[in-house]
Amino acid sequence: MEREEILKNALTGDINSFQTLFAEFQNQLKSYLYRLLTDRNDVDDLTHDTFIRAFDKISTFNQDSSLKTWVFKIATNLAYDHLRKLNRWPADAQDKGAYLAIGTEEIGQSFRIVHQASNAGAYEMKEHIDFCFTCISKTLPIENQVALILKDIYDFQIKEICLILEKTEGVVKHLLNYSRDTMTSIFDNRCALVNKNGVCDQCSQLNGIFNPKQDQQEQRMKLELVKESSKFNRAELFTLRTKLVKAIDPLHSSGADLQDIIMRCTRTAIGEVGDFFDSPQGNAD
Repeated sequence: MEREEILKNALTGDINSFQTLFAEFQNQLKSYLYRLLTDRNDVDDLTHDTFIRAFDKISTFNQDSSLKTWVFKIATNLAYDHLRKLNRWPADAQDKGAYLAIGTEEIGQSFRIVHQASNAGAYEMKEHIDFCFTCISKTLPIENQVALILKDIYDFQIKEICLILEKTEGVVKHLLNYSRDTMTSIFDNRCALVNKNGVCDQCSQLNGIFNPKQDQQEQRMKLELVKESSKFNRAELFTLRTKLVKAIDPLHSSGADLQDIIMRCTRTAIGEVGDFFDSPQGNAD
């Protein structure tokens, strides 16, 4: 069946046809929502709610945009309703998470269990850079975070982001410039991989814990971001980060389970989660 016919059937209320079209971008949608929400359970809930809401309103889809853009708008609105109840993250959220893990033997043990027992418990520096990108993006206002992630990580066009956020092109460009400048400044002051004065070298620290036999400097130098850090300017280094982040699916990478439990520890440390051990990830043993 041709795609146009599947869309036509979906518009008349055929749920199987709609499911076929939704499945084309479902994994990317869930990845996007995870970067916004940082909680797998919330991602599953909002993906389900997005599907139901979109199918219920499919008759209002006037094809001014792609179906994918229209569905991402619905998902973004649902995510915004969820996130506006929460505080923006501090720039040192990862530090707070690290202190909590170091100071709580049970949490450290949970990390080790996931690393040893899970098929997605591997540790690689590039995945932690992706984790770091998500954490720093959450220091931004929600609209800025959405615009940045849609454009720089998922390659949405400016006009598509305008539709999703219901903003003019000028406003969206301003959101993007502010977001890039803000994140670049935070990375400048924090990332010890590209700035010897940076305060955070968590990538190497964790790699040393989970891969103790590896040569840390050798692993660092495998990263293009590190190799080119002395050659490129701030904007070019930010672009290198986005290139690396684009290549990683935070829900299906080789270290997705380990990064998720580290993410939960971070959320606990900043007070977004009441108790680390209330979740299946926290109870890894």
